[in-house]
Amino acid sequence: MPRLKGALLSTLRHDSAFWRRALIAGVARGPEPWVRHSPPVFGAIFAAALPETRRRVARNLRRIRGPRSRVVDALDTAAVFAAYGSCITEALLLASGRGYTLTRRSRGVEHYRAAAAAGRGVLVATAHTGGWDVAGQVLGVVHPEGVVLAMQRERDAEARAIQDEARQRAGVQVVHVGDGPLDALPLLGHLRRGGVVAMQIDRVPPGMRCREVTFLGARWRAPEGPLALAALSGAPILPVFTHRLGFLDYEAVVSPPIWLPRRPTEAERDRAAAEMMGAMERFVRAHPTQWFHFTGEGPVGPAEER
Repeated sequence: MPRLKGALLSTLRHDSAFWRRALIAGVARGPEPWVRHSPPVFGAIFAAALPETRRRVARNLRRIRGPRSRVVDALDTAAVFAAYGSCITEALLLASGRGYTLTRRSRGVEHYRAAAAAGRGVLVATAHTGGWDVAGQVLGVVHPEGVVLAMQRERDAEARAIQDEARQRAGVQVVHVGDGPLDALPLLGHLRRGGVVAMQIDRVPPGMRCREVTFLGARWRAPEGPLALAALSGAPILPVFTHRLGFLDYEAVVSPPIWLPRRPTEAERDRAAAEMMGAMERFVRAHPTQWFHFTGEGPVGPAEER
């Protein structure tokens, strides 16, 4: 019985192949009202079926916006899962061949132009926020030549294959990182050719070095990968976070670029990590229900002055 229960919980996880196949079937054949309005229902099912994940989301919300009433906590937690369901569905919808297109907006595009002017490529620091799965297309509003999205391999290999195929059909280039020391070589080559690489900074892949920063009032682990790539390539780090405005309507919020020398000191790496995560903190505080941080990763201790 425990084994059967474990298998059922694994199937019902938000990142399982079961849900991806169900969503693909829905977006391929469902009528437009269903495609537009059913994703929050799937989000509610995720929330109901995964109580531990729901508690993690509620804890994240309290870190972001402080304590609220139980009613507000419940409503905001439901909004996170609803937004997640809409974003995943719309990513698959773009790859369905039904002719849907994305509305892309941006704020702070002048920061991208300043970063790209050096001609060394641009290393975008992003996160699992609303629209992250279509970030390559959303970022096309500031970089029409295409973006390589570096991502950690998902837990469920079948689900990853389903999502990667959808991303490729939608024109998004994906490179998986985190399993080996040579994973970053394609990213470095792309940057040196003047391209744009997007890396997620809200999770630390297994085996990747990290650096402690203060984030949401606590010490947090920031991945070292973006800092190392920036130093090796000379590319600036450009914090860019996306959020969903409505049906297939997304905005990219661009912060000022962060520069590192080719041989940065520990203090310079600390400063860059703090600036990178500071940009993310400002974004999630402005859009608390659009951060999809469902993992158990969290603070490593109380906030301390560095």
